[in-house]
Amino acid sequence: MRNRAKTTHDSAAVFVVVAITLLLAGCGRGASALNPQGPNAAHIADLWWLLLGMGGVVFVGVMIFLLFALFRRRREGHATNSMLKGSRIVLYGGIVMPSVVLLTVFGFTLVTLNALSMPEIPEEDTVHIVGHQWWWEVRYPHQQIITANEIHIPAGRPVRVVLSSDDVIHSFWVPELHGKLDLVPGQTNEFWIEADEPGVYYGACAEFCGVQHAKMALLVIAEPREQYAAWLEAQRQPAPAPADALALRGQQVFLGSTCIYCHTVAGTQATGTLGPDLTHLAGRRTLASVTVPNNRGNLGGWIVDPQHVKPGTLMPPTPLTGGDLQALLAYLETLE
Repeated sequence: MRNRAKTTHDSAAVFVVVAITLLLAGCGRGASALNPQGPNAAHIADLWWLLLGMGGVVFVGVMIFLLFALFRRRREGHATNSMLKGSRIVLYGGIVMPSVVLLTVFGFTLVTLNALSMPEIPEEDTVHIVGHQWWWEVRYPHQQIITANEIHIPAGRPVRVVLSSDDVIHSFWVPELHGKLDLVPGQTNEFWIEADEPGVYYGACAEFCGVQHAKMALLVIAEPREQYAAWLEAQRQPAPAPADALALRGQQVFLGSTCIYCHTVAGTQATGTLGPDLTHLAGRRTLASVTVPNNRGNLGGWIVDPQHVKPGTLMPPTPLTGGDLQALLAYLETLE
């Protein structure tokens, strides 16, 4: 009897700890599915809270009946009545109530799925995302723009997201904007995202895809429409010509190295497609899929020894002299 009571007490304690942890996780301003910043995430969060509430009620009810069964003393002479009451408990508690709970959950799930269905979205508001080990290629086919690891969208407007993979299965997840959806080699999946307000929203790969899965992150940057239109116009432009001797030398270093076999810089002879397009590298906030901030020191370290920054990355080291490295950095900083 004591062991059963202890087990019940421990189960209740675990439930309380888990519930408190989940509540605290939803109170922060981080990348949490319980902190929705778009209509899709809000519908998913509402369904989650419903399931948590109903699950909590069911758990408490089961614990009450369990405690009642553990501590109730059977009275002599009432065996028949007890059996009759027990049959009613089985009928209502084991059939009727579960049916009500399941039908309620099923109904709210259908409502949520309907709310998440694709609305009418203009073709110009379509983004194609290709997953690679371990970075995100971002294409705006209508605007003929290619970038990496940052998805710019207009705030307050739905955007169609088309997903595919170049190697293994990945999973696209921006918790504050939507649920998860897989990127599967050989096929395309699509859904839509929308941000209520301008802001920067953190996303990540949610399917184990190799040694650097944990560092395959991305940023969704929602901007006011005028600012978003200006970003699109800037991204359509080719890389600017070097404006000084140091940057010109850096361009020559770049074009004379192995970089051009993996990367593209529009307007130059660099047309590689194995790595991210670098035409507007300097305008990005981070390097190596949100691993480190995009600044001169991190960029130099990434070029010379990428394995130190992101062990297992497919980018090889590029041995350069100090002068050539500084010239190359000066050139890359002009690619805004």
